[in-house]
Amino acid sequence: MKPMHSIQELQQLVIDKLAEEASAIAVTEPVNLYEPITYTLNMGGKRLRPAMLLMACDLFRGDIKNMLNAAVAVEVFHNFTLLHDDIMDHADIRRNQPAVHKKYNENVAILSGDAMSIMAYQYLLKINHPAIQEVTQLFSKTAMEVCEGQQYDMDFEHRQDVSIEEYLKMIRLKTAVLIAGSLKMGALLGGTDSANADRLYRFGINMGLAFQLQDDLLDVFADQEKFGKKIGGDIVANKKTFLLLKALEIASPKQKQALQYWIENNDFDPKEKIDAVRTIYTDLNLKEISEQLAETYYQKALNEIQAIEVASERKEPLILLAKTILKREH
Repeated sequence: MKPMHSIQELQQLVIDKLAEEASAIAVTEPVNLYEPITYTLNMGGKRLRPAMLLMACDLFRGDIKNMLNAAVAVEVFHNFTLLHDDIMDHADIRRNQPAVHKKYNENVAILSGDAMSIMAYQYLLKINHPAIQEVTQLFSKTAMEVCEGQQYDMDFEHRQDVSIEEYLKMIRLKTAVLIAGSLKMGALLGGTDSANADRLYRFGINMGLAFQLQDDLLDVFADQEKFGKKIGGDIVANKKTFLLLKALEIASPKQKQALQYWIENNDFDPKEKIDAVRTIYTDLNLKEISEQLAETYYQKALNEIQAIEVASERKEPLILLAKTILKREH
């Protein structure tokens, strides 16, 4: 029986393949278009989405070596979205290095990002597989949904009446569908039927929702050294996270007044604002409420993977990954 690969083995396969592709891109002209792409691909990252595609393929004993181009397609597309997100979010740092629009300029980041979105399809279409048309259609649908999620996120910046339901829809589109799409693509390339592929998709959606809720939580309550990035950015930017929306829903009049003060006040000390808002969140028990919701999605994800018709030991790497994502250190 063909053994399962670990997530670390699959991540390493992706890292090696991306390094190979980055070297080839580095000598392509015009240099000013392709150099920022090489820079982006060499910035690192966990490579979780492409590894998930390979895990799903491996689950059904697919030939993962021949599916590496699909994994690269997912990672190139994901990094294209980051190039454009950083411009829209005015984010200057990405993975502790200057964002592309800062290292080069905005026009370069836009055009190199556009090129990456096209390259993603070129990698995908290198694959010779009976399901490639279905996989490409799923990839296109996923790509469009990610753009929809980003638009909702930008719309929410100018609205004070965002509901929790709208927020969950936004993170499903912006974060969860790419995880779910990667898993379903891998399942289809692994040769399984549509029922199993759909279960993996729903597993990915629920895992993605749990992941984003956890990310929002870590931004407020994490140990900054363990988390690896600055804490409280969402509070400073008045991001409409589950924590803020739930706080506005359940706060006392006095707490709501304090929250509104910090949301509307443009002249503030960031540390003072973070401490004040975090105190309100703590008083409202929002850490526990958010963890419970993330746990609900995690359990839904587990239910989906347990229904997949393969030997239970083959599901272990995906279950372990879901657990690792949810139990990240605060």
